[in-house]
Amino acid sequence: MPPQWAANDGDAAAGAAGAAQNDDGPLLDAYSGAVVGALERVAPAVTFIEVTGRARGAARKGGAERASGSGFLFTPDGYLLTNSHVVDGADEISVRLNDDMRFAADLVGNDPDSDLAVLRIGSPGVLPYAQFGDSSCLKVGQVAIAIGNPLGYSKTVTTGVVSALGRTLRATSGRLMHDVIQTDAALNPGNSGGPLVDSKGRVIGVNTAMIPQAQAICFATGINTAKWVIGQMFAHGRVRRAYIGVSGATVPIATRVVRHFSLSGNTAVHVADIVPGSPAAQAGVQPGDRMVALDGVRIDGIDALQRKLDAGLIGRECELQLLRRSSVMKVTVRPIELPAHRAGGK
Repeated sequence: MPPQWAANDGDAAAGAAGAAQNDDGPLLDAYSGAVVGALERVAPAVTFIEVTGRARGAARKGGAERASGSGFLFTPDGYLLTNSHVVDGADEISVRLNDDMRFAADLVGNDPDSDLAVLRIGSPGVLPYAQFGDSSCLKVGQVAIAIGNPLGYSKTVTTGVVSALGRTLRATSGRLMHDVIQTDAALNPGNSGGPLVDSKGRVIGVNTAMIPQAQAICFATGINTAKWVIGQMFAHGRVRRAYIGVSGATVPIATRVVRHFSLSGNTAVHVADIVPGSPAAQAGVQPGDRMVALDGVRIDGIDALQRKLDAGLIGRECELQLLRRSSVMKVTVRPIELPAHRAGGK
């Protein structure tokens, strides 16, 4: 049997690689087709938002500050979704559609705690709109497509994958946002408020933030969170959250105390201050108390307390479990609706 020279092996490998490359052609074409198809479905609904306001740094200089971002229509009669930080402090909001038509926009509702805002524009005709997907059905690794206006370059498209699910992100109000999507679809300033869509063109998230020092670590608010926020704004003109009137910090509990009282966790909320006349003050909560449970749910920190204080507790008597010095006690508290001027409070 004649010897097989290395050159022959290389030729064979090169041939196999070429064949494999040819086999990848249909896959690449399918991927490109999916991206193009998704873009054709959602791009007409993506908007460029320009904001003029005096509530930011320019207010001190006596001039109007201009800012811009992205958004997208989600109804045919002109309602659109964007980020709260895009329109925060706006005196005037202008929306430019994909066909370059411009409209003045009204602010329907603004929720800094979820970094979402709803706008409305008036149009005599039916407007293109994006279809919502279901962010609870996402899987890590599936295709994610971001559309927006980064750095003023309108109608920009970037692609990547869903890198992780269930992330948390701190809003500008200080409240923790939950169920945030991490993606490596590149985002830049100006992408904020634009849609993150799947390969079928359904919106799965609202592009929110990126980490400037990192590469390809970007975040979007899950569309299911946005659906809930939109429902609250349509029903009440705002997002309703419960409020008891305390400020505090997450602190550890000594292991011996946890064991002695059979507590379910080793952290709690240390009450640093109480708003006079608030539900907590009326219930007898005192500075120095440590909150360990509310309405039967363990409170292991500030974020857990914020998460528990939803609209379902407004006006309802709840049992609040406290550690006070060397004893455990229970008081009854009736949360009220979070005042608008105390957004992000507890």
